[in-house]
Amino acid sequence: MEKSEFLKSVPLFSELDDDTLVKLSKTGSIKSYGKDSIILSESDAGSALFVLVSGKVKISRISREESGKEVILSILNPSDFFGEMALLDGLSRSATVTAMDESEVFIIQRYDFLDLIKDHPEVSISLLQELTQRLRAAGMKIKALSLKDAEGKVATVLLQLADDVGRIKKGVVEIEKLPFQHELANMAGTSRETISRTLHSFAKKNLVEMEGSLLRIMDYEKFKELYG
Repeated sequence: MEKSEFLKSVPLFSELDDDTLVKLSKTGSIKSYGKDSIILSESDAGSALFVLVSGKVKISRISREESGKEVILSILNPSDFFGEMALLDGLSRSATVTAMDESEVFIIQRYDFLDLIKDHPEVSISLLQELTQRLRAAGMKIKALSLKDAEGKVATVLLQLADDVGRIKKGVVEIEKLPFQHELANMAGTSRETISRTLHSFAKKNLVEMEGSLLRIMDYEKFKELYG
């Protein structure tokens, strides 16, 4: 797929005309990262916007209150973007971004992106809409993780993954390539043992079904009603 065709599939740029997409594709570059490679580090200077072309990345921070424990804020998939906060305010990065698989990213330098949004306000609107959705989701997750018990915290993470990467068919949501248990623990703010125990509990209640790295939420609406 050509870069301009890929950019057309990215919600942030979907309203741009073909000529602008071709121009944008020429101003940016694609870079590859191996699994577990750090793409951005917390406190780095923010000079570019990144759009994930292929692979999967995690956004995380290191908790100073828990002796350097990693806290995973979100997991991003192709067509998602990151680095926008530092890009807009010119401050340092607020989190670390790490490739979970072999990944490719399309990189747009800050001055090129700022020129783009000046000439195409529709990109600014799309950006604001995405940022608003992320803030709402973050607010809901913070509330859920601070108020719920261990089971509720794990369920909150599963619902987040279902909304982000799940595929629904006849009420059943499939989450392929479920993150490893230690990664789920870092997302839920709990331990790997709690993740394992809770997933098995959900399975015994027929709320979920697991096959290797595939997890199915058997009745998404019921699960959401119980834990949403």
